[in-house]
Amino acid sequence: MYEQYYGFEARPFQLTPDPQFYFESISHKKAMSYLGYGLGQGEGFIVITGEVGAGKSTLVAHLMERIDPSALTVAQVVTSALDGEELVHVVAQAFGLAVEGHDKAGALGAIERFLQDEARAGRRCLLVVDECQNLDMEALEELRMLSNFQLGSHPLMQSLLLGQPEFRRMLAHHPGLEQLRQRIIASHHLEALDDSEVAEYVRHRLGHVGWRDHPALGEGLLEALYRHTQGIPRRVNQVMNRLLLLGAIEERDELTLAMLDEVVAEMAADQSRGAHGRGDLREAPVAPVSAGDSLPAAEVAALLATRDARTAELEAAIGELQAAGIGQREPADPTLSPEEVRLAEARFATELERIEARLEEQEQSFRHVLTMLIEWLEEDPSREAA
Repeated sequence: MYEQYYGFEARPFQLTPDPQFYFESISHKKAMSYLGYGLGQGEGFIVITGEVGAGKSTLVAHLMERIDPSALTVAQVVTSALDGEELVHVVAQAFGLAVEGHDKAGALGAIERFLQDEARAGRRCLLVVDECQNLDMEALEELRMLSNFQLGSHPLMQSLLLGQPEFRRMLAHHPGLEQLRQRIIASHHLEALDDSEVAEYVRHRLGHVGWRDHPALGEGLLEALYRHTQGIPRRVNQVMNRLLLLGAIEERDELTLAMLDEVVAEMAADQSRGAHGRGDLREAPVAPVSAGDSLPAAEVAALLATRDARTAELEAAIGELQAAGIGQREPADPTLSPEEVRLAEARFATELERIEARLEEQEQSFRHVLTMLIEWLEEDPSREAA
């Protein structure tokens, strides 16, 4: 939605890794140097770690664009809690190998023959394993054993291991991983962006989709964005997506600090509701919708019904005030004393404040429903027709 409103060529802050938006921070530049060195060695393990959302997958996507597929065959695995035997079969599948049954020896044989065939064709093989912190010791040992495959004196496969900080700590200190540690030829930990890099990152991604200062970035906005996200790229993307969506909904030409604070507060409320359950619709009108969740029509109808009920309630309250003559220039009953007039006006002011507060609450609720609906529709291209 917001890309149409602001005239962007695409969504600049999508959460899925896209090498077209690759931003080379100081830490990413170092990581690419280590990757280049490691790949040049053609053996052993390269390890890249970083916080959730630090940009590991985007880094790999950028790397894949730079390699020559005629010289390097790449298989990618995103791990869950796999044991050693399961990992062997997943690696075979990643290289496109069909293994009948669930025979580990057969899978290992198929992998070795494939690696030898690739070597004879003049191609090296790289196995990229993501989310390595989920692997148990048996699976990590299987990865080490796969690195033993050779054709003559030449290693047949190299591995790039990606993981969160706990994987880095496990590699450094676990006594059972000494042999794997000895085969690590390059390692780097991706750091978060600093404050100046966050500003460059935002402008880089906006510029990539044709941004020409519309919307304008308000004074102090990017500095505050850094404080709210700690420089983690995925968090920056999440907040900027919401901020641009709010700007489009409210038809703003400038993104301001106040809007950023509102977006951050809404996202914190989403997380709080997700942690404590849905609760009553009046207290929590919208439950968070995360990637992969559905937003049933019945739920949307319930939310809109709540909004309509609130509107009817407010209209009834205003009607009561009008019927009583409260708030008119002349009191409804000319026989009222000055003290009674003062009390009536005080009552009117109190009722007006209550109505204004409820109207603001209703507006926030409805805008939140709209925001979540738009995000849900844009998560999946197949929903665009809706």
